[in-house]
Amino acid sequence: MKEVLQGLELVNISHSYSSKTVVQEFSLTVPSGSLTCLLGPSGCGKTTVLRLSAGLERLQLGSIRIDGVCVADKTGELPPEKRGVGLMFQEYALFPHLTALGNVSFGLDRIPAESRKTVAKAALAQVGMTGALSAYPHMLSGGEQQRVALARALAPNPKVLLLDEPFSGLDVALRASLREETVSLIKETGTTTLMVTHDPMEAMLMADHVALMHDGRVVQVGPPTELYRCPETPFCARFLGDVMEYTGLVRLGEVNTPLGPVPAGAVEDGEEVLVLVRPEAVYLEREPENTGLVAVVSDARVLGPYTKLSITLEKTGEQIYVTLSGPNIPSIGSKVAVQLDFSMIFVFPVRDR
Repeated sequence: MKEVLQGLELVNISHSYSSKTVVQEFSLTVPSGSLTCLLGPSGCGKTTVLRLSAGLERLQLGSIRIDGVCVADKTGELPPEKRGVGLMFQEYALFPHLTALGNVSFGLDRIPAESRKTVAKAALAQVGMTGALSAYPHMLSGGEQQRVALARALAPNPKVLLLDEPFSGLDVALRASLREETVSLIKETGTTTLMVTHDPMEAMLMADHVALMHDGRVVQVGPPTELYRCPETPFCARFLGDVMEYTGLVRLGEVNTPLGPVPAGAVEDGEEVLVLVRPEAVYLEREPENTGLVAVVSDARVLGPYTKLSITLEKTGEQIYVTLSGPNIPSIGSKVAVQLDFSMIFVFPVRDR
């Protein structure tokens, strides 16, 4: 029976700088051939995890395995060049005195010299840079430098590809196109990939799985839609997207909010809860006489394919936000009936806030 490779496995990793612990009891498996995004705010330990995986930081506690082989634990660790890891830095780190071909060839010292240029040219062709083999980094745009750096990381055919905020320095349009190109290339090569990002939208667009970090720990792992639609903590709900927040007490399995009663799920009666409402949980009908909850549209902002409406509830004066798509957007000043999609409303005990 063919062995099933496990990709990258990090088990009970902890790491400190002086007296500050930046990674705590961190465990994560990146399945073979998948792209996992390590997502979280600045300073939560993401880049440290990436550097430990690459061997650029000495492991203090825990273990790291690549394709089932231990590369670091308390007994010792393999140096970076023997781990089979490709690493792409946020700033690309191209050698300014080498051409695009020279930069990619430089990382191929473990294959025969006569084959290096052939392999490097093939890698540059994969990223659409065949016409820039002789160009130096200063002659290339930011997007072209990114492509060369990606080619250099992939050329040695690594077991694991590690990407550290690879698109952060690019403009919006270029970032979007390079995301798509990178995902297609990773799928084509079948390379196990761990990518660090602080951008929730980027993680949801690119990843097979998202691992959300907070204060040095993984707080939730799963497919992007699972983290967005089924957050396990208030932090996850807030970090993955906009929410409106209310508090209240659970009575008879419900909690009253300015939007009306909301099911409290498994939370017991009498407990104070935090209610987080995604803007898309609120939808509008144009016949307010059929409902007790009526609002007036007070503002509208077009956000590309979506429109963000600000509406004011007539009874309470509460202002809430609604995200809509399509051509039939209520006009400013019109009255609407407010309805709720409870699947996009999350209730947590206040102690978990």
